[in-house]
Amino acid sequence: MFEPNRGESPLRALPNERAHPTDLVGEPLTDSDVERPPIIRRTELVVFALVSLLVICVFAVLSAAKAFFLPVVAAFVVGTMLAPAAGFLERRRIPRAVSAVLIVTAVVAGVTFLLSLISSPVMQWSTHLPELSDQFREKMHIFDRPLALWQELQNMIGVSNAFPTAPFQLPKVEWVQPALEFLSPTFAEFLLFIATLVLFIASWRDLRRALILTFTAHESRLRTLRILNAIEEHLGGYLLMVTSINLGVGAATGIICALVGMPNPAGLGALAAILNFLPIIGPVAMFVILILVGLIAFPTLAAGLIAPAAFAALTFLEGHFVTPAIIGRRLELNALAVFIGIAFWTWLWGPMGGFLSSPLLIVALILRDHLWPPSEPNLP
Repeated sequence: MFEPNRGESPLRALPNERAHPTDLVGEPLTDSDVERPPIIRRTELVVFALVSLLVICVFAVLSAAKAFFLPVVAAFVVGTMLAPAAGFLERRRIPRAVSAVLIVTAVVAGVTFLLSLISSPVMQWSTHLPELSDQFREKMHIFDRPLALWQELQNMIGVSNAFPTAPFQLPKVEWVQPALEFLSPTFAEFLLFIATLVLFIASWRDLRRALILTFTAHESRLRTLRILNAIEEHLGGYLLMVTSINLGVGAATGIICALVGMPNPAGLGALAAILNFLPIIGPVAMFVILILVGLIAFPTLAAGLIAPAAFAALTFLEGHFVTPAIIGRRLELNALAVFIGIAFWTWLWGPMGGFLSSPLLIVALILRDHLWPPSEPNLP
């Protein structure tokens, strides 16, 4: 019987398709070392689609029922921030309910004081919009030559004029009422927020205990306790430090405006303190406001830009040195995530949503770290 010489040819004969697997001659093929791409199954697509629909439905409900959910969520977040202060007063033998009333009263009084500093000059300027429009249009004459050159360039290349030929005019008084409706909540929303805030601070300790005892397993209770402690610690520290920093920025802005000779330096300082609670967007808005006020209040362009330039330097130092040194790495948030969060929650819930965006992002990061702890990456 003829036997093939296995050492002569490195090629292996193809086995017969009808042959039994045990009859095949040769060594088994080893698995490839190259990692195969993950296979997306149909069930995973269905789960992803259902979760996406659930998230869309949740945000649609939050938007449709804004009058209810915004005051309640704001009360929960602000109440969690103020819970350490209530615990401090409770350790000084002040009842929890009395501490809640005192803290909420102090917060409302402080916010009312800042708003009173802003509202007076805003209402005064709104009644003089025609005069301010004329003054601003006179200051803009220095840009007539560059704009004329730009228009000539557009006419040469055949592009339509992007700048209107009509004289510049500030918006009329009709913008005041829609702006106030957008910025200020209704009386019912404010009353719901205050009542929920007081009750939440007064009963926060009992709510913590009830939430922890909801779970039966010891590990689940311990994890819930850690999550609640982390949320209370981070939000309380965030409110205290950010409020101190923003009040310092407002005071420094007021001093700069007073030294330069800007009108209503106290109101501008209070506005800077409030807008600084909105990271990234707030300082930019305050910079634009200072430019507009400076161009109207001062006779020359250079004099009007002194206060905005000083404010830009102040916010640069605050954002790159003061805030990271005080808050530290634990509360440092990604700038892109903060910006997208502010844009989304402002679109969903208005200015109060923009204020709540950073605390909600902190809560989301805490939940992610405790529920899905990060594993060590398997780097090549």
